[in-house]
Amino acid sequence: MENNGEAPLLTSTPGLKNAHFTGDVEDIPPIKGITDFCVQFGVESKKLWYLAGPAIFTSICQYSLGAITQTFAGHVGTLDLAAFSVENSVIAGFSLGIMVGMGSALETLCGQAFGAGQVDMLGTYMQRSWIILFVTALIMLPLYLFATPLLLLIGQKESISYAAGKMALWMIPQLFAYAFNYPIAKFLQAQSKIMVMSYIAAVALVFHTLFSWLFMLKLEWGLWGGALVLNFSWWFMVVAQMIYILSGTCGRAWSGFSWAAFTNLWEFVKLSFASAIMLCLETWYFMALVLFAGYLKNAEVAVDALSICTNIVGWAIMVAIGFNAAVSVRVSNELGAAHPRTAKFSVVVVVISAFFVGVLLAILLVIFRHQYPAIFADSLEVQQAVYTLTPLLAACLIINNIQPALSGVAIGAGWQAVIAYINIACYYIFGIPLGLALGFGANFGVMGIWIGMLTGTVVQTLILFWICYRTNWDKEASMAEDRIRQWAGQPEEVVDQPKIY
Repeated sequence: MENNGEAPLLTSTPGLKNAHFTGDVEDIPPIKGITDFCVQFGVESKKLWYLAGPAIFTSICQYSLGAITQTFAGHVGTLDLAAFSVENSVIAGFSLGIMVGMGSALETLCGQAFGAGQVDMLGTYMQRSWIILFVTALIMLPLYLFATPLLLLIGQKESISYAAGKMALWMIPQLFAYAFNYPIAKFLQAQSKIMVMSYIAAVALVFHTLFSWLFMLKLEWGLWGGALVLNFSWWFMVVAQMIYILSGTCGRAWSGFSWAAFTNLWEFVKLSFASAIMLCLETWYFMALVLFAGYLKNAEVAVDALSICTNIVGWAIMVAIGFNAAVSVRVSNELGAAHPRTAKFSVVVVVISAFFVGVLLAILLVIFRHQYPAIFADSLEVQQAVYTLTPLLAACLIINNIQPALSGVAIGAGWQAVIAYINIACYYIFGIPLGLALGFGANFGVMGIWIGMLTGTVVQTLILFWICYRTNWDKEASMAEDRIRQWAGQPEEVVDQPKIY
């Protein structure tokens, strides 16, 4: 089968003992000694970075679209920066969390089906996800239409609420771009076709930067110009990726539009909803930082400073999301192919890699702590507030580089529902109350809110470590077999594979 320079798309008869995208046909042997560990670490690292490198680049490019618009907004005016920050973090952030979360169900199903050789099902899965996410976007439309009264209702400053509400109306096309983009991304990731996504995202970023400068600053269109360019950039990526798929480059994975996409929707919705709850709780957690800052004294400066910090964290998290996507593909493919030891070792490699990348990013931030605030804002007061938050920001870069990678393990293994409960406890029962107590009760301000909420992330990360350590990966491979059979519509008796319990 033609693969256009991507990783080999191996085909075989359905069942669990099939070769997956790496070309391996056997599970790795038990690791004995440091030398054996280092050899296997090198082999797995190569596979991981083959996926993570392009995925990181794609994630950074896509995130940078909004970040660049926010950066230009900071040079338009303080109110413009605050308005875009609230819209991007609260309204679009809320929507993004739901859309990415609903789409991550596709990541589990496509990855495990591809590993097991059920390539024909990938296109049907993607079309089901399109239907579900499009309906979800329609349900979320009132959030954009009534953004101003909602922001006023939760106590945001009046001037910021009206400006952010107007921006939200302009950004409605982006909402529907999310609905189509994320299923396409998961469909391509499962097949390791990540390079094409990188090329498209890079082209979008170059033109986005050029036209954002032209419309927002040169022609002085302000936020309206930023919204126009940002919407166009997202739809450009959707259309370009769809053209790639329709051109026949995905082989059996895309056999055309099918009425089968409208079958078994309710089961797909339930899995998608569990995925959305898990990822939304993580996305909204950071959104809450900016929201709470709006209740502090001198709210405009607090929101601006914290939005700049979360902007930087967001860029760093894009690196972690690259690991998230890579390890999700690795774990789901290996479990689908009945390679439990390889899946487990992939977790070890991604955690070590994510930690060292996080440390490197934190070191770079500290080195340039005197220079980077001026890139994002002209106000000296805002720059000083950002500088004060730099030590906390550096620690956040390390923690938040590891946590999304571990979430990728959960997505690859299909643990979304369990992780959702853990996120509720760590983030909303522990982290946010602690942050509010430190920020408002102890009068530590923005730093107190952030310290409390970062502590919740640390606790959640430690629990994920423990779950990965205690997991019976042989049992997970057997559960993946059952999941593939269920979603492929195969009766249990036709797949003659032994259990691995």
